[in-house]
Amino acid sequence: MKLLTITIPCYNSQDYMEKSIRSALHGGDRVEIIVVDDGSTDKTLEIAGKYAAKFPNIVKVIHQENGGHGEAVNTGIKNATGLYFKVLDSDDCLGKKALAQVLDLLEEMVSKDAGLDMLVSDFMYDKQGVKHKKIMKYKGAMPVNRMFGWDELHFGVSQYLLMHSVIYRTKVLRESGMRLPKHTFYVDNIYVFQPLPYVRNIYYLNVCLYKYFIGRDDQSVHESVMIKRLDQQYRVTKLMLDIYNSSPVNDSNVDKAMVHYFDMMMCVSSILSIIDGTKERLKDKEDLWRQVKESNPKLYKKVRKSILGRAMNLPGKMGRKCSVAGYKIAQKLFGFN
Repeated sequence: MKLLTITIPCYNSQDYMEKSIRSALHGGDRVEIIVVDDGSTDKTLEIAGKYAAKFPNIVKVIHQENGGHGEAVNTGIKNATGLYFKVLDSDDCLGKKALAQVLDLLEEMVSKDAGLDMLVSDFMYDKQGVKHKKIMKYKGAMPVNRMFGWDELHFGVSQYLLMHSVIYRTKVLRESGMRLPKHTFYVDNIYVFQPLPYVRNIYYLNVCLYKYFIGRDDQSVHESVMIKRLDQQYRVTKLMLDIYNSSPVNDSNVDKAMVHYFDMMMCVSSILSIIDGTKERLKDKEDLWRQVKESNPKLYKKVRKSILGRAMNLPGKMGRKCSVAGYKIAQKLFGFN
């Protein structure tokens, strides 16, 4: 049994996937790398096969009909033999030294039977053309270099768990019953969100493990692409609302973390609708907030009265201009798209 499964979803990734695979290979025999070829039409499968032939005890290749990023992650979870699980997108990479530190820690946790459910680490916005890369850190939000529970986690307004920053125990992912939807963008949010109620023990290792590349014009996180795919953003947000409403949350601290994440999703959906500016999108925004209110009044009250909720619902044209101005400032500060 492997210590960590690293799943790399690939779709027509021939131009950049090797850097991603090579970075994961630094984990040696302690890792299992599952390259999921999601119906590519280029040389993705051929390249993946080359690495599987060269590293048969580490690299596994699975070819499937195109189902989207979420279905590729589903396939990775289904076939994982590692005790822990990490998603690495094919245009991103892992830091060599940080990966070694992560694996050493996981090995220690397993040897002690410590019951670690989620490991959190820092990540970098590797934005093309930017000299000084922004590293997103969780220092201050949680204890450093020790295991803790939800009662010791206190996120700041700009701090969120993202797919880049989490490693889940594989058992937790399976127990959560998560099944990411096919042919849907932005499902990485569901990947982080749905398993949270099944997490008991957390560890924050403040090393920068994940380098998140931003720079291709066709990337799903490019602002213009996100506006074109607003329907996808709305779909994921509504799915997360359903997940929240049906989640077995018995801990107020877990609930607080989930509300914090959902608050961010409502903010993203709202600000992109405001930037689009059409009557249809502004109506979609109001309909989304109304749906949350009707579905779960308590949740609505929490997100509507939050800093982000207030900022996304300022009245009139001038209010919307202020919302966009705040978003642009945050964009420059953090470089997230």
